[in-house]
Amino acid sequence: MNTIIEPFKIKSVESIYFTTTEQRKSILEKACYNPFRIKAKDVLIDLLTDSGTSAMSSNQWAGIMQGDESYAGSPSFFRFEESVKSITNMPLVIPTHQGRAAEKIIFTILGGKGKYFISNTLFDTTRANIEFSGAEGIDLICEEGKHPSIPAPFKGNMDINALQKTIVNIGAENIPMVILTVTNNSGGGQPVSMQNIKEVQKICTENKIPLFIDACRFAENAYFIKMREKGFADKSIAEIANEMFSYADGCTMSAKKDAFANIGGFLAMRDLDLAMQCRNLLIVTEGFTTYGGLAGRDLEAIAIGLQEIMDEHYLQYRIRSIEYLTNKLIEAGVPVMQPAGGHAVYIDAKKFLSHIPVEQYPGQALVCSLYEQGGVRGVEIGSLMFGKYDKAGKLIPAQLELVRLAIPRRVYTQSHIDYVSEVIIEVYNNRTGIKGLTIIEETPMLRHFTAKLSPVL
Repeated sequence: MNTIIEPFKIKSVESIYFTTTEQRKSILEKACYNPFRIKAKDVLIDLLTDSGTSAMSSNQWAGIMQGDESYAGSPSFFRFEESVKSITNMPLVIPTHQGRAAEKIIFTILGGKGKYFISNTLFDTTRANIEFSGAEGIDLICEEGKHPSIPAPFKGNMDINALQKTIVNIGAENIPMVILTVTNNSGGGQPVSMQNIKEVQKICTENKIPLFIDACRFAENAYFIKMREKGFADKSIAEIANEMFSYADGCTMSAKKDAFANIGGFLAMRDLDLAMQCRNLLIVTEGFTTYGGLAGRDLEAIAIGLQEIMDEHYLQYRIRSIEYLTNKLIEAGVPVMQPAGGHAVYIDAKKFLSHIPVEQYPGQALVCSLYEQGGVRGVEIGSLMFGKYDKAGKLIPAQLELVRLAIPRRVYTQSHIDYVSEVIIEVYNNRTGIKGLTIIEETPMLRHFTAKLSPVL
């Protein structure tokens, strides 16, 4: 059989509110050309993020009913803790209300002026928390990852030679942590190989620098390793995950991704002294050490979701559904990140809208056009999200100008995806009429969430 079916049945449905093109034009204008500012009810297909937007299973909903809301020592925490330990083999587990809370805690403790955090590619909130501490983030994506249209099996890898040179130039004493994001979200949802993880770990060990994994999509990364890396075809996802984490000193995770949960996250590590500092800050900012800003029911949902995500039938369906949309777009000539990533389709906005200069944010212009054409909401991952200004106020553009269409887990069917492809292809065929955008209001950090823009006249 060639058809890969959804490995689940639908038990409950939610109605979609249909808007017209004219209505969406008005909505977009009122939202100042920023889809983050659009009400969710006015979106037909919401691909803004796969974070917290998954459909939970019947077992997770049943677990929610068993959630124990004791302030300290809840049995729900111990089930959560055991689930995390079974995957990471890390003895110290600290719950947080979501991934960026875990980042806030760890970077507050380890960051500060004169410090540098090195990554394959930092995502927006990770970089923001690093910079908020006064430290700087450095991205060292491998050469293959810089070329969206050229396929390679592990384009999320870190550049090993660049890592060694950067450590020499900066000094190991000024680098509190190296972070591997798996899969590499800002780099097109591309996986990191086990070999690369081992090589990074070797360099970190030699220089006495802790290695952490940003584990939001650890199971999807493990599945790519199983499919693409020699020696892993016969290993289970759990075995591959265990090996991935064995090379790390700690990890952060937003459980809103590969745990199917609507909220939650955690820090896990091996260093008792660091864990004590993290727990002290957790109590001040999040909550007690056995709930960390989460309800007991959320801890239950995460504990169950972390096990469900490692089902190979689900992961095969998940990765294949991303490939399905990617391949349809490639056949139509749409420039996309190749090969398909793990959780999203990434459109190369710089090539898609080659007539729009980066100073006019082609990715954001494309995001707006997709919404106007078909009510599809995506997110720009380019110079609006990651661009900086030099001392003269001129834009320093991002390395890539991408539009991410993140597919929520267990939410949309093939017909929804077919519709998305039709919208993208229609916009592509009429792309020359799309205008760039200019920023009229922005914040100093994470400006893409709330920025106001207007079309270039």
